[in-house]
Amino acid sequence: MYTKYLVSSSPHIASKKTTKNIMIDVVISLIPCMIASILIYGFNPLFNIILATVGSTAGESIYSLMRKRRNTIEDWSAIVTGVILGLNLPPAIPFYMPVIGGIFATLIVKMLFGGIGRNFANPAITARIFLLLAWGASMTAYVAPIDLSKGFSEMFKYVGLSSSEIADLTSATPLSYLKDGNYGAVSNLDLFLGRIGGSAGEVCAIAVLIGFVYLYVRRIIDAKIPVIFVATAAICALAFYGDVNMILPTVLSGGLLFGAVFMATDYATSPNTPWGVVIYAVGCGFLTVLFRKFGRMPEGVSFAILIMNIVTPLLDKYIYPRPFGYKRPKKVKPAKEECAK
Repeated sequence: MYTKYLVSSSPHIASKKTTKNIMIDVVISLIPCMIASILIYGFNPLFNIILATVGSTAGESIYSLMRKRRNTIEDWSAIVTGVILGLNLPPAIPFYMPVIGGIFATLIVKMLFGGIGRNFANPAITARIFLLLAWGASMTAYVAPIDLSKGFSEMFKYVGLSSSEIADLTSATPLSYLKDGNYGAVSNLDLFLGRIGGSAGEVCAIAVLIGFVYLYVRRIIDAKIPVIFVATAAICALAFYGDVNMILPTVLSGGLLFGAVFMATDYATSPNTPWGVVIYAVGCGFLTVLFRKFGRMPEGVSFAILIMNIVTPLLDKYIYPRPFGYKRPKKVKPAKEECAK
């Protein structure tokens, strides 16, 4: 009698978590940001999220039809891409831009490179950069928060406006002041609560932190990436500006927190080794502040994460953990007789 063993490919440890479960958890973690964006800017961010999600699911479906493959939108990854992209956009932009961005994210960045897990960069952040390069004026037209004390009609304040009308309502963002080290232009409380102009889902720091806590408790993301990302940005802000008062505004403004929590932690585009994760997160934080201080545009999170996404394969190739149970052999001193010879 003998026992028959079946040898299969890894992984050998099973988990109840599926791709769909993980993506649903990510969507749940984004709900505070969605609610905050609607309360701050009205219904326009909700429309952007819906349109971006329609575009991202359409892009994945188009690829599946062209290649005659099973449609993979049931794993919810395209929905997550659409929601994150919609929250990354200014509140008031032309309706076609979220749709085009969503299609670009899944069809070009994700599916053409092999689908989920094989994309070279985060689809949502790459689509945002694509829209920024294609329609720079619209992508930097940030409007001021609405005033709900004026009534429910404020929720529709930015609905249906033309590009010229939106341009007339554009307000300065905190980053435009911080670029020159003017930290007193906007209060830290306004930055924390989101009472500022900016991209819809990025401005409310408290909403992003609630999402971070949920993802961490559910063990969906590695907390080291956002923590090291933010800590590095804070240290670089102090080093570049030479003023401790610049630390909080740097961390709370723009898309730094949102990018650190929801985009830099993408499984497919972040390193797999402990030291790779550290280098990756430090690079994201350093490049973000570098671009903000010396770049032409006041924001640098998207470009920083994209660059480190591209660097990730090199980190995985040249930085690898010590094999389990491996012990470095001790150096053996040569015998006295051999030394004499």
